[in-house]
Amino acid sequence: MTKILKEKWLGRESLYKALRLGSHPRFETIKTVLHALGVKIVVKSNQV
Repeated sequence: MTKILKEKWLGRESLYKALRLGSHPRFETIKTVLHALGVKIVVKSNQV
């Protein structure tokens, strides 16, 4: 969490609130967290 907060300037309280059970975080928040963790999302079609 500290790495995410430092890299993306998110408030600690708002980050925990967005990621707690039952919350509905915006895609932008999830994308920011995943990017800070070094995770890449790939969407790929199965159609030829």
